[in-house]
Amino acid sequence: MAGEWIIDLVKKAGWWIADYAYAVYWQFRAAFGRQKADAFASGDAAPLLILPGVYETWRFMQPLITALHDRGHPVHVLDALEHNRRPVHDAARVVEEFLETNRMTDVIVVAHSKGGLAGKLAMAGASGERIRAMLAVATPFGGSRYARLLPVRSLWAFSPSDPSIVELATHLEVNERIVSVYAAFDPHIPEGSELIGARKNVRIETGGHFRILADPRVVAEVAALSER
Repeated sequence: MAGEWIIDLVKKAGWWIADYAYAVYWQFRAAFGRQKADAFASGDAAPLLILPGVYETWRFMQPLITALHDRGHPVHVLDALEHNRRPVHDAARVVEEFLETNRMTDVIVVAHSKGGLAGKLAMAGASGERIRAMLAVATPFGGSRYARLLPVRSLWAFSPSDPSIVELATHLEVNERIVSVYAAFDPHIPEGSELIGARKNVRIETGGHFRILADPRVVAEVAALSER
C-alpha cells in the first residue's frame, strides 16, 4: 500500500514539473510574441474564438491556435482581454462586444481555465445565440478550494463560494453546448472540471493544468464540434 502511494506521488510530481515547465516556456514565448491579432483570422471552416486563462494572453495558446488554423479554421483572438485578470463578468462582456461588433454567428469558443468561465457566461447572455458551442480546457466550473489560500485577489474569484461561480452553476441550459476537457490530475483544480449536463466530458489520463492544451485530443474535440 505504501509503495503504491509513493509511486502515485512521484507520478503526480513528474506531471506537475512538466506542467510548470510548459507554462514557463510558453509564458516566455508569449511575452516576446509579435504575431498580430488578425494573423489567424483566415479560413473556411467553423470560426473559433480563443479565450485564455488568468494571467495568460492569447499568445500563450498559440501552439493550439496554429494547429486549429492549419485545419482551416479562422481563429479570432481578443487583445482587449490582455492577461485576463479582470472579473469574469467583465471578460464575458468583452466577448459579447466582440461578437456583436463583428456580427459573428455559429462561433465555437475554445477556452482555457478562467476563459471557460467567461465563455459560459457569454453563452448565457444576450449574445449567447451567436455561440454554437464551447470547448473548455481545464476550466474550474465548480471553483477551486485552493483559491482563498492564495494571497492574490484576482484568484479569489475561483473560490467555490464566489458569486460568479455560484451564478454560473445556475445556467444549466448552456451546459449541453459545452465540451469539457480535463486531466486526470489537475494541481490547480482538485475538484476537477467535470460539468454536469455537458455535451461531453473528456477526461485525459495525464496530469497538469497547462500542458493539456498541447494534447492532440483537444484538437480532435474541436474538429468533432465543428463537424456537427
